Amino acid sequence: MTTPSVQSQVSEQEWQLRQDLAACYRLVALYGWSDLVFTHISARIPGPEHHFLINPYGLMFDEITASSLVKVDQHCNKLIDSPYPVNPAGFVIHSAVHEAREDAGCVLRRLRGPRARRCG
Repeated sequence: MTTPSVQSQVSEQEWQLRQDLAACYRLVALYGWSDLVFTHISARIPGPEHHFLINPYGLMFDEITASSLVKVDQHCNKLIDSPYPVNPAGFVIHSAVHEAREDAGCVLRRLRGPRARRCG
């Protein structure tokens, strides 16, 4: 699926963050650090709104682009139309960390071992 560009819908600062986060996802894939649906990376969009970027459910990390990232609020509600779903269970821990640590611009969580379960 080709994702239409959202560059015209976001600020320059958010667009740069989207590019950086997409690159981060691709580096995680390149180095073999992902566990398919068990790894998530989120980034806080600067500003008072508590908006975040997270990966779309169903894309592999090496497929993620700046435009395919999904913009959500602190309750994981989509804020920009996207053809991709979001896995709210994957954002639960991220939203708690972002809420507790306003200085945390990015959160990377990787589950491993027997306790890791498929969610969503």
